[in-house]
Parts: sequence; C-alpha cells; structure tokens
Amino acid sequence: MNVKRTFGTILTVLGIAGLLYTGYLLMQKSEAYTNMAVVGVIGLIFFFAGIGLVQNTKDES
Repeated sequence: MNVKRTFGTILTVLGIAGLLYTGYLLMQKSEAYTNMAVVGVIGLIFFFAGIGLVQNTKDES
C-alpha cells in the first residue's frame, strides 16, 4: 500500500467536498462571502495537491 497515493486520494476527495460545499453556498445565495472564498480556495489547493500526488507517485510493487 502506497502511503503517498492514499494521502493523495484523501486530499482529492477533501478538495472535491470543499468545492461542492462552495457550490452549495453559491446556489443558496449565502452572504458569507469570506467563508465561501476560504473554503473554495482550500478546496482547490487540496484538489490539485491530491491530483499531483497521485499522478507523480510511481507504483513500486
């Protein structure tokens, strides 16, 4: 079991969850713009970091 690949998958899933939550807040026309911006940016960072970890980790079986 590759720890980097697993951690990358977890980061990707957390990023997707953050982006979905941001989309939900946008659809509800929430006035918490600071909250939306923070969650959206952190979601993007997690998503792209997770994708990068999964892509750049070699399988060594």
